[in-house]
Amino acid sequence: MAFELPPLPWAEDALEPVTSARTIGFHYGKHHRAYVDNLNKLVAGTELENRRLEEVIGAVAGDPAKAGVFNNAAQVWNHSFFWQSMKPGGGGVPGGALADKIAATFGGLPAFVEQFKAAAVGRFGSGWAWLVDDAGALKIVTTANAEMPAPPVKPLLTCDVWEHAYYLDFQNRRPDFVQAFWDSLVDWDFAARNFAG
Repeated sequence: MAFELPPLPWAEDALEPVTSARTIGFHYGKHHRAYVDNLNKLVAGTELENRRLEEVIGAVAGDPAKAGVFNNAAQVWNHSFFWQSMKPGGGGVPGGALADKIAATFGGLPAFVEQFKAAAVGRFGSGWAWLVDDAGALKIVTTANAEMPAPPVKPLLTCDVWEHAYYLDFQNRRPDFVQAFWDSLVDWDFAARNFAG
C-alpha cells in the first residue's frame, strides 16, 4: 500500500487572489507530492510500508536514524492539515464553543490573532504555527521544519510559514501572508470541528 497525495479540498485557483493558483501548483503539486513520493521510497520493503501515516509518524518520531522518514511523513500530514485549515472566502470569526474559548483564553479574537501573528512571524526559519487544544486549554505553538504538535495535544488549525507557502505571492513579507491567512483564508468551521471532536 503506497501513500497517496490526498486531493485538495478546493480547486487550485480557489484561494485567489490571496494565494495564487501558481503558488498552490508549486506548493501542493511539487512540494507536497515530493514528500509523498519520498516517503514511499523510504518505507518501501520495511515494516512501515503498510502502516497508516499517523502510525508511521509515531513509530519514527525522535529516532535520529529515521529522521528522513519522519520529516517526509510529518510534512505529508502537516500539509494535508494545512489545506483543510483554509477555504475560499475564509476569514471572519469563529462561532460557538470555540469562539467562547478563544475569548476566555486570549481576551477576544483580535488579541488572539495578534498573538498568533507574532508567533508565526517570530518562528525563525521554516516551520508552522498552530492553534492547539492541550488538555482543554487553547494554546498557540510553533514548530520548526517538519515538527508537529505531539499527542495528546490536538491541532485545531495551522498556518504554514515555510517560504514556499507564500514567496511567489508575498516574496519575503511573511507578516502580510499571515495577516491574509486570518483575513481571507482561515476555515473556522474546520477548527471548530476539531475542537468539538
